Amino acid sequence: MLLTLIFPPPPSIFMAAMSVISFTSLANAGFSELRGKHMQYSKFWNFNSSQKSAEKKQQIPQLSGRTGMLILYAPAFLAALSCLLFFPHHSTRHLLLSSALTLHFLKRLLEVQFVHSYSGGMSVDTAIPISLSYFLSTATMIYGQNLTQGLPEPPIDLKETGILLFLIGISGNFYHHYILSKMRSKGDKEYKIPKGGLFELVICPHYFFEIMGFVGVSCISQTLYAFSFAMGTALYLT
Repeated sequence: MLLTLIFPPPPSIFMAAMSVISFTSLANAGFSELRGKHMQYSKFWNFNSSQKSAEKKQQIPQLSGRTGMLILYAPAFLAALSCLLFFPHHSTRHLLLSSALTLHFLKRLLEVQFVHSYSGGMSVDTAIPISLSYFLSTATMIYGQNLTQGLPEPPIDLKETGILLFLIGISGNFYHHYILSKMRSKGDKEYKIPKGGLFELVICPHYFFEIMGFVGVSCISQTLYAFSFAMGTALYLT
C-alpha cells in the first residue's frame, strides 16, 4: 500500500539513513517539549529560570530574536533557491518541490523582517541545530527527488493534492502569524493569549497550518524522505 503513494526508495544508504535520522530527531525534540524541556527561544526564552540555567545561558552567546530567526531560515532558503535556479529539473514534480521549498522559506524570512514581534532572544546553541536541520532537510529532500529520475511514478498521483495543501498551509500560517504580530503594541514584550482566526478552535493554528504545508510538500514529492520529514515535523510541532 505504501508503494502506491511513494516512489520506490532508491538504493541509497544516505537517503535511507537520513529518513530515519530526520524522523527520530524531530520526534525526540517533540517528546522533549512534552517533558517540559523547551528550546530556548520565542515564548520559552526564559522558561528555565533556575539559577543554574541562567548561569549556563550567560556563558553561551546570545542573539536577538530577529537575528536568530534569520539564521534559522536563511541557509535553507539559499539551498532551495540554488536548486531552483541553477540545477536542471528532470520533471514537473522536481520543479514544484524546489519552488514550494523556496517559497516557504522566503515567506519565513519576510515574516522575520516585517511581521513578527519579538519578546526574547535566542541562544546560539538553539539557533545552530535548528538551522542545520532546515538546511539538511531541504537539500536532502531535493536530492532525493533527483534520485527518482527514471523510476516509475507512484500509482496514486498526489501532486495536485500536495499543491492545494501547501497553498492552504502557507496562507493559513501567514494569516495567524499576522494576528499574533498585532497583539502587542510597540515595545510590549509580554506574552498574551491569542484570539481571532482559528485561535478560538485550535490552540496553535499557525503550527497546524505549518504541518499542513509540510504534508503538502511531501505529497508533491512523494518520496520516503519527504514523508518521514513531514511526520517528524508534525510530531515536533504538536
